Amino acid sequence: MSLIKKPVTGMKDILPAEMQLRDYVIGIIKDTYGKFGFTSIETPAVESLSNLNSKQGGENEKLIFKIMKRGEKLNLENAKEENDLTDSGLRYDLTVPLVRFYANHQNELPAPFKALQMGYVWRADRPQKGRYRQFMQCDIDILGEPSNLAEIELILATTTTLGRLGFKGFQIRINERRILKAMAAYSGFAEESYDSVFITLDKMDKIGLEGVAEELEKDGFDKAGIDKYLDLFKCMQDKGAVEGLTILSEKIGDFLEADVKAGLEEIITSVEATKSADFEIVFDPTLVRGMSYYTGTIFEIAMPQYGGSCGGGGRYDKMVGKFTGQDTPACGFSIGFERIIMIMMDEGFKIPSESDKVAYLIEKGVQGEMLSDIIAQAQKARQEGTKVLVARMNKNKKFQKEQLISQGYTDFKEFYKNPLN
Repeated sequence: MSLIKKPVTGMKDILPAEMQLRDYVIGIIKDTYGKFGFTSIETPAVESLSNLNSKQGGENEKLIFKIMKRGEKLNLENAKEENDLTDSGLRYDLTVPLVRFYANHQNELPAPFKALQMGYVWRADRPQKGRYRQFMQCDIDILGEPSNLAEIELILATTTTLGRLGFKGFQIRINERRILKAMAAYSGFAEESYDSVFITLDKMDKIGLEGVAEELEKDGFDKAGIDKYLDLFKCMQDKGAVEGLTILSEKIGDFLEADVKAGLEEIITSVEATKSADFEIVFDPTLVRGMSYYTGTIFEIAMPQYGGSCGGGGRYDKMVGKFTGQDTPACGFSIGFERIIMIMMDEGFKIPSESDKVAYLIEKGVQGEMLSDIIAQAQKARQEGTKVLVARMNKNKKFQKEQLISQGYTDFKEFYKNPLN
């Protein structure tokens, strides 16, 4: 019986072909975001439970991989509840660690601060295709910028990156949390019921208007209020982003602050006028985004041709204040890195060749001074910019070359103990 075990459920090994693609995508992401002025940072994989359980992570707080106390801190005999056994956990996203990082280092950072984070996060979720318990996240955030410039820069940086990776015809769906609340207030829903209404609204793309109406009725809401609410969505169907926003603001009148419409309109028109990628920005009043920390603009990347979304974000101006006692404007956008990798692999994406890749295949009998001379040749070629693989020649040389060709090697040099071979 073999002692070799498979990876832990919900985790996965990454083979060379996928790793090459991941490295390529990471390179494009860092290069593009760098041109927009974002600076790379790194935070530890482990955070204190008090930070992770700060009620900023929504449902993710139920999915924390917790770590037992160590050494003298672990007192099993006197432990009565879970908190007596654990004091830290693996991070479930990159936003909570970023806020903790900013709170600790604010005086050492520029204002506004444009952060780029890439790293693994962990959630004790149910694994399924394309969804693992360990996965890479890629976030950009702007802290200290209160104006719509933050949203505009985040959307342009993200869409430019997707464009460079070959994605076309996608959508940026955009909404505002204050619009969601204004629509609910206009329709007569009580403020304490907003979260329940929004949870149902978030299912609109799956169950449609009629399905939302049925669920709201089952939850005990007044039919007149439900009809009034859903009429708002009907009047905006098939309208452009700015036109739909204008119609909605006229309908709900004083329930919506004037600067909300003006701000969202500025973001939409600025992005449309300056975008470099092939995408559409869409005002979507059904967009909710589940994280409780969002306070203003929210957005999501929709890729209908691939059957779902692959990223999102928004403004969270109150979150830093939960840690520091002083509110700081903050806005972020996260690309669904693993989803993007899965799509690119399914579509057979080929990494563009940046330079020649040459394989030096050496017969097993070659050694000593001759081997050193061959390695010296490889070193010289590498210094000149060529990617060189040095490997021993297999018995089945044809199969070996086929494998190397699939990895992007375009040229082969063969070295034998007896050159006459």
